[in-house]
Amino acid sequence: MDQVSGPVAAHGEGPVWHAGWPGLRWVDMLAGDVLELDDGQVRRHHVGDVAAALRPRADGGAVIAVERGFALADASLTKVEPLPELWADRRVRMNDGGCDPDGRFYCGSMAYDETPGAGGLYRLDPDGAVTTVLTGITISNGLAWSPDGGTAYYIDTPTHRVDAFDYDPGRGLTGRRPVVEIPPDAGSPDGMTLDADGRLWVALWGGGALRCYRPDGGLEEHVPLPVTQVTACTFGGPGLDELYITTSRQGVPEGAQPDAGALFRYRPGVRGLPVLAYRGR
Repeated sequence: MDQVSGPVAAHGEGPVWHAGWPGLRWVDMLAGDVLELDDGQVRRHHVGDVAAALRPRADGGAVIAVERGFALADASLTKVEPLPELWADRRVRMNDGGCDPDGRFYCGSMAYDETPGAGGLYRLDPDGAVTTVLTGITISNGLAWSPDGGTAYYIDTPTHRVDAFDYDPGRGLTGRRPVVEIPPDAGSPDGMTLDADGRLWVALWGGGALRCYRPDGGLEEHVPLPVTQVTACTFGGPGLDELYITTSRQGVPEGAQPDAGALFRYRPGVRGLPVLAYRGR
C-alpha cells in the first residue's frame, strides 16, 4: 500500500481514471471540488456547492453530479454548465454514481442527516432527459457494471449489502437481488469498482479496509488501510493495474489519523476495466 498524497480532502470520494484526462480525478465532495492527480501534483477545481461524482464525456469534457442534479464541464473543468435542478429540497444531495454500457450517467442521492428512504437513483440520458430509477434509498453509493455489461452492482450503504440487477438497455435495471452481505463489525459498504475478472472491490467506511468479493458473494481478499474512513476505489494507471483508494476525515476525532483524507494506491495483481463514459453532448 502506497500513500500517493497528503490529507488533501475533507471527504474524498469517487475516483476515476481516464486516459483523456491528466489521469486520476476524484472529489472533495462537500467542498464542491474535483481533485486531479497530474505527475504527482494535486490540483483542485471548484465546480459547485457539492461535487458528488464525475465521469468523462465520450466527446471530451466531463459530466458531474452536483448538489441537486447534473452539470456538464469542459476537459479542463474551468467551464461548468449546471443542468436544471432535479428537486428543491435542500436537505437532500447527490452522493455517488457511474455510467452504464450505453453511455447514460446515473447518480444517487441521500439526505444530509441520512433520513431513511429520502434518497433515490437518477439517470441522465445522452439527450439530457432524466429518469428516476430507484426511490426509497437511504445512502446511495457504489454502482458498477460487470465486464460483459449484463449485470449492475449497487450499494445502499445501511443495508450492508451489495445488490445485483440484470441490465438491459431497454428495460434498464431489473431483478434486484443481494449478492454480498457485509457484517456490521467489518464496516459499511461505500464506493465500489470491478476488475476485469468480474470481482467486486468494496470500500468499507468505518472499517479501514477494502474487500474483494467474487460475484457469488465469496470473500477473496481483505486489504487494510491506515485510516478508518475508506470511501471508494478505482483501477488506474496506463495498464489499469493500480487500485486508487480515496479516504475521508469525516467522523475522525481531531488530531487522530493524520493521513485521513489522503489518496492511497494498492497493486492487487489484477487489472481493472476502462471507465464507461457519458455519451451526451
